[in-house]
Amino acid sequence: MSKRRMTRTTRRVAVIVVAGLATLGLAACGDDGGGDKPRTVTVVGSGKVTGTPDTLHADIGVQATAADVSTALNETNTKVKQVTDAVVGAGVERKDVQTQEVNLNPQYSSPAPGGTGQISGYEATNTVRVTIRDLGKASDILAAAATAGGNNTRISNVGFSIDDESDLMKQARESAFDDARGRAEQYASLAGDSLGKVQTINEQTSGQDQPVPLQRESTLAASPVPVEPGQQTLSFSVTVTYALT
Repeated sequence: MSKRRMTRTTRRVAVIVVAGLATLGLAACGDDGGGDKPRTVTVVGSGKVTGTPDTLHADIGVQATAADVSTALNETNTKVKQVTDAVVGAGVERKDVQTQEVNLNPQYSSPAPGGTGQISGYEATNTVRVTIRDLGKASDILAAAATAGGNNTRISNVGFSIDDESDLMKQARESAFDDARGRAEQYASLAGDSLGKVQTINEQTSGQDQPVPLQRESTLAASPVPVEPGQQTLSFSVTVTYALT
């Protein structure tokens, strides 16, 4: 091969190599992610609304102690049926009376020094949860339960709730989103930017004020029991990310 032909071949190879390097460079640029990430602002908005409770829940139980199991259970069975019939007669729908728990426990005598306790009897309890949807009847219903159960009656976990809170939650969401947008607009203005489109929305778990028990494990007199529903607060929070333009 002549020197001139070798030179031409070398040049041709060099051109091919350079072209290959340019292609690799373009591919590397393509893997870089395609530019800067958009600038964003993330804020948390909160909303809060209040509503009047329309439902009352109460755990109503009867308790009996006897020397043997059968007597203790029979007494609670009779009493809880009387309580159930009384609250239904006072205005509670039977479907709103639900058994919560039935317990039977031995009772022990105090042991003599150096001895062991002996079973002296049995204590039985039977508790139903009553849902009262007409608060105007709540006082009379609780009084009817106490009268029916007598001294065996135990009432606990009395509290109010809002049966259908969907409308209130909708208002709380709107309030939280408006709050988030107002915060984002302020930050965008402070940064010398304009607020763009929403990028993400993250809804936090809503919080409802839990019903505060009116009484726990107390024996009620047969007179009407004063109940005041007051108001409940429903709160909501949302995290929103906006683009900045």
